[in-house]
Amino acid sequence: MNHVVVIGATGQIGRAAVRALAEDGWEVTAASRGAGRDASWPDTVRAARLDREDDAALAAVIGDGCDLVVDMVAFHARHARQLTALGDRIGSAVVVSSASVYGDDQGRTFDTQDEPDGFPRYPVPIPETQRTVAAGEGTYPTRKAAIERELLAAGDQLPVTLVRAGAVHGPYCRTPRELYFVKRALDGRRTRVLARGGANRFHPVSVRNIAELVRLAAARPGSRAVNAGDPEAPTVAEIGAAIDAVMGVESETVLVDGPPPEASVGLTPWDVPHPVVLDMALAERELGYRPVTGYADALPETVEWLERQLRGAGSDWRQAFPKMAANYDAGGDLFDYAAEDAWLKRREA
Repeated sequence: MNHVVVIGATGQIGRAAVRALAEDGWEVTAASRGAGRDASWPDTVRAARLDREDDAALAAVIGDGCDLVVDMVAFHARHARQLTALGDRIGSAVVVSSASVYGDDQGRTFDTQDEPDGFPRYPVPIPETQRTVAAGEGTYPTRKAAIERELLAAGDQLPVTLVRAGAVHGPYCRTPRELYFVKRALDGRRTRVLARGGANRFHPVSVRNIAELVRLAAARPGSRAVNAGDPEAPTVAEIGAAIDAVMGVESETVLVDGPPPEASVGLTPWDVPHPVVLDMALAERELGYRPVTGYADALPETVEWLERQLRGAGSDWRQAFPKMAANYDAGGDLFDYAAEDAWLKRREA
């Protein structure tokens, strides 16, 4: 039986990947800070405690060797070097990256999005051959690009599949975009304001589809980067309607042309001025990838988990999702109903 070590196993993507690999016949060591387990994992999965920043601890978890390492928490170039340093003990690797590594042909990136006309204008869809940002340690996209360059350069020593994920969704997310619509439904808000005509598209990807890419790449080692997206890239308005359908509610949608009219009005976690849609053709050709779920089909599990988390926090979304709250503190409160009501009243006057 082939042995795989999954680093960051109890995170959002890790839980699904461990389950997929175990069900595919791999002997799985699930490594995380707390050595936790997920209820869905088979009993054959072995949990191991690991501080990713401890080189000796990582080497100990790898032991005399393993056939595969799946890395969910590679955030700096030094993490890539950790893996390549152990290349003689690792058969191959799969490392989760991000679609944020892409830049457009005019040099615009996710890092320039707050500048005038700074949001990238990507081809639709974005192929893996699209240019990527310069490597560096300054921002999330540049750090991910640095990891990619380190690992692809070491392909002769350690074959690595890089998985460039879109807007990840599913249970256990620290920054769940779907919360935007779920909380409104739970709060009885039946009118919502969507900027940019509700037409924004930021390609989502289910954790289950990422896990399927991991499973397929595990069986086909190679040095490559592949996109990770669901079979569809719905608009924000379509996402809202799909969540309403799961929750059994109906909402009136007020569409606004252009950006959010105020900081706390019409802003959603999918707010992109131009579409971010990923091309999945390479994953299909290289890995035989076929999505195991679609966006709408995956929603019930996500909605149920979000409702449970909110109940556990006494409906305090900031307590339930502190990282989500921190990300949007600067851009305006996602749930400033008073600001929305005031804007709607002025609009009707």
